Amino acid sequence: MNQHRVGGFQMLPPVVKNLLIINGLMFLATMMLQSSFGIRLNDMLGLHWIGSQKFEIYQVITYMFMHGSFSHIFFNMFAVWMFGSAIENTWGSKRFLTYYVITGIGAAFLHYVILYFTDIAPVISLIDQFLNNPSSDTLRALLAEHKFEISKQFHGNMYDMFRNAQASLQSVADGAGSEADVKKAYAFINEYRLHFLNLPNVVGASGSLFGLLLAFGMMFPNVRLFLIFLPIPIKAKYFVIGYGLIEFVSGLMNSPGDNVAHFAHLGGMLFGYILIKIWQNRNQNNSYNDYY
Repeated sequence: MNQHRVGGFQMLPPVVKNLLIINGLMFLATMMLQSSFGIRLNDMLGLHWIGSQKFEIYQVITYMFMHGSFSHIFFNMFAVWMFGSAIENTWGSKRFLTYYVITGIGAAFLHYVILYFTDIAPVISLIDQFLNNPSSDTLRALLAEHKFEISKQFHGNMYDMFRNAQASLQSVADGAGSEADVKKAYAFINEYRLHFLNLPNVVGASGSLFGLLLAFGMMFPNVRLFLIFLPIPIKAKYFVIGYGLIEFVSGLMNSPGDNVAHFAHLGGMLFGYILIKIWQNRNQNNSYNDYY
């Protein structure tokens, strides 16, 4: 299969260049608006859970251009340039952009499907059990399985409500709560349910990036990569397989304090693989194999 397009190799092809510019500008805007006006752009444009009050449909796209730190955007954009340039030069800009966006959407989809069944649904079920039957048993079941995720810095009103209800929550859980304690605990848990659904928020180009890694490994499997953290060169196909396995194991471990969306990375690779296979089959059916 002839995978290369006519026109020469560009060190910074147009889509890659514009992705770097847009991501850079959005990161600067995020830092400036947060420091100057207290506007949390990541909270507005990051992707929230679909059942959240903060969810907006445009976040499915905008989350790909938001990043949480300088190291986050630097390494993502470096890899987008490193792997994306070769892919865009091979596929052309239109197909490259299509692939980048679809793998980003696929990454978010898989991330939230996994998150729903592992984290969101179990907690919401316990919360609803208490709201439907406010008792010491249902509250103890909730407190035994879930630690309230409330930051004084970012969730001021909810934090104050929690501190105000803390004694009542403990009294009800201990079976010694008065009717007033039960009402106060109920009011807090009811508000916390909304707060909890608003918490999940995904930002970053990593899903699309892992889609690019997958494409690079499939298109240039025997290209040797020289990586800073490896003393020897490694073929692209082995690097992609190894990295994918690391992400899979890390996602299964779900270590406390790990805020990396490992299944989003795997989602980017999965949807990238599916899309490449669809294009390959379509090209074979049309006897047109210039590129995927």
